[in-house]
Amino acid sequence: MSLENKNNLSMFNFTTLWFGAAISVAEILAGGLLAPLGFKMGLLAIILGHLVGTTLLVLGGIIGTNERIPALVSTRISFGQYGSYLFSILNVLQLLGWTAVMIISGARSVNQITKLLWAFDHLTVWSLIIGAFIFVWVWLGKDTGWKKANHIAVILLFLLTIVLSVIIFRNHELFSKQVTGEMAFGSALELAVVMPLSWLPLISDYTRFAKTKRGGAGGSWLGYFFGSSWMYIIGLGAAIVASDPDPSAMLLAANLGVVALGIIVLATVTTTFLDAYSAGVTFLNIFPNLKEKTVALVMTAIGTGLAIIVNIEQYQDFLYAIGSVFAPLFAILLTDYFLLKNKKIRVELLVNWGTLALCILGTVLYYQFINLNFVLGATIPVMVLISLLHSITWRLTVKWNYVRKSLRT
Repeated sequence: MSLENKNNLSMFNFTTLWFGAAISVAEILAGGLLAPLGFKMGLLAIILGHLVGTTLLVLGGIIGTNERIPALVSTRISFGQYGSYLFSILNVLQLLGWTAVMIISGARSVNQITKLLWAFDHLTVWSLIIGAFIFVWVWLGKDTGWKKANHIAVILLFLLTIVLSVIIFRNHELFSKQVTGEMAFGSALELAVVMPLSWLPLISDYTRFAKTKRGGAGGSWLGYFFGSSWMYIIGLGAAIVASDPDPSAMLLAANLGVVALGIIVLATVTTTFLDAYSAGVTFLNIFPNLKEKTVALVMTAIGTGLAIIVNIEQYQDFLYAIGSVFAPLFAILLTDYFLLKNKKIRVELLVNWGTLALCILGTVLYYQFINLNFVLGATIPVMVLISLLHSITWRLTVKWNYVRKSLRT
């Protein structure tokens, strides 16, 4: 995909981009967390969660296409210039976290394969190798040949999903095996919603280059919904029938050997590229004179370093932390843009303390809903409540300003 400043990306480009982004070891592992629900209820949570999450994701992308601005720049509409800086910092931290999580999860799977095939057990080495591949992928990001390379990668990854699906669904225990552990349906639904939600601060970095709004929105929705749902289902199935959602074991069982190693590296690189690239784009919201690709390369290097020391066992908590910040943030932005029709960035607005206070309230509410195991999860009720509160306070503010002006005259 060419990431030059041209509006030249088609629906097909976005479909392959987001399908490739969705196919990752991290998404398979997330699906595996839903195993205590069993396959049928887990599948329902995955589909409903992705319907909601992917639709929210695409709405954020439409802002980027309409206004031709990156995702974090669009937050200036609701929070002001300095407010967007705060969220830019939080997003860079999130993206560095995702870069590390993607690299370490991919490296663990690859290391599992090489340990069994050749007794080569060096997790740090594989983290560095995968990080180096991502570094090269980012370096080629503005090269016109990247678009063809990405299409080839997506074809190979599509074949991966076919292989993994056959391995999972030919096991007749999938629908009858007794599952262990407990999980509330709302918690499972939230884990399905929060994955597409985590891409909300990134999507406009790409949809701003869409040829048409329909192509950017439709391609993004189709690519991510089907790709991510599929990965979750594979992880769910693997965790039920094999008690291990790591795809390396399944690929080895299919006698893919070295091919399995290459597929996992490719899946990790194509997804993590987006995190590293958008970390660079987000950083430019604060320091616009820096070079986009240079910052992305630095972020890749930092993320690789973090992958060597990160504790992936806290993966679920990491997902919740993302949701707690970005659910209220984008509830306010989407309400402003689509419902209140506040679509322009006001240069004079440096900080909107009112919307920042609502974000803090939303974060507190998010964890309250998580602790309650609410049937709709946390993202859905928090976004509805914050949207309502923002609409009410905005209308009251407008009326107060009108009264105040009337009194002056």
